This record gives sequence, C-alpha cells and structure tokens, in this order.
Amino acid sequence: MKNFLAILGTNSDHSTNRLLLQFMQRHFAEQANIEIFEIKNIPAFNKPEVKQAPHEVQKLTDKMREADGVIISSPEYNHSVPAILKSTLEWVSYTNQALVDKPVMLTGASYGKLGSSRAQSHLRQILDSPELKARIMPSSEFLIGYSLQAFDNNGQLKDQAKIEELEQIFKDFIQFVEITNQLVNASDSHQKKATNFSWETH
Repeated sequence: MKNFLAILGTNSDHSTNRLLLQFMQRHFAEQANIEIFEIKNIPAFNKPEVKQAPHEVQKLTDKMREADGVIISSPEYNHSVPAILKSTLEWVSYTNQALVDKPVMLTGASYGKLGSSRAQSHLRQILDSPELKARIMPSSEFLIGYSLQAFDNNGQLKDQAKIEELEQIFKDFIQFVEITNQLVNASDSHQKKATNFSWETH
C-alpha cells in the first residue's frame, strides 16, 4: 500500500480543501495511507544566512522524503495560490529540495465556478522550478467549484460524478507514482543538479 503526504495549501481554519483531503483520506483508505499536513504553523519565508530549515519546515520535508507521493490541495486567491503555500515551497526549495523527482498530484476546491484552475496552473509552474523539480502528474486537474455547496454535513462529496472523476484520477496517480519512482531510481541527475543550484547564480 502506498503512503502519500497530503498538504493543505492554506492556513484557513475553515477550508473546503481540508474537507476534500479528509474525504480522500477516508474514501481511499483501502488503496493508500494518506497523511494530511497543515502548513499554518510554518513561518513566512525569510532567507536565512545558512540553508537550515525551521523545525516545522524540516518536519514537512522529512515527511515528503518518506512519502511515495505528495498530494497538494489548494484554493485560489487572486488567480493564484495562497501566500503561505508559496512561502512553504520557497522554504523547501531553498533548504533541502525534498520535492525533487517526487510524484505530485494537484487538487483544489474554491468557492467560485472555475474551482482552482488558475491556481493549479500557477502551482505547476512553481513546482517545475529548478530547485523544486517535482514530477507533477500531467493532464490531471481535479477541481471543485462552488465548494461551499459540494459537501454534506458529514464531509462527503455530494456529486457522484465528481467522486467517480476523483477515483479515476487517484487510480492514475498510483500508476504514475509507480512509473515515476522506477525512472527516478534509475537516475539521480535531477537531485544532483538541484543540490548544486543557487538562486544567486541564476
């Protein structure tokens, strides 16, 4: 059984993305272990004199390294991801590159009609940057629009078609993780490049 780390990409106390990840955790319990990680306690990125991660960042990156894959669920703020999610990824890229070659699945829930489509597009660009170099599953947007109405009082998705869509994407992600990890095990070139990468020289 795969072990996945699910990152809640917001510091909101009342997030439909948290509901989405909790639903996935329950719904796919027989297919994978999904651990949800809250980033609300991670400080805003402030470039340190040495590349040493704060405790909460180190805790996150240790879990990233141990996971078979990472799921990120983000809302959309002003056509992009929340500041805390970008700040968290900046910590990861600057300190230890724990996402290099890590299979990543993107999901998102937002109050508007389009869900988090523009935020996911932006997030793909961020994750493909030189010090992150995550392996993002292609052609796999999972979006929940009008998310305040999408869940019932028990945190269950109401729309059966959406559940079936999520089931197919999750099945694809498990296969993507297996293929990606086989490729990564055959080559560590990305990890070497990321380790030597410097913001100051690019």
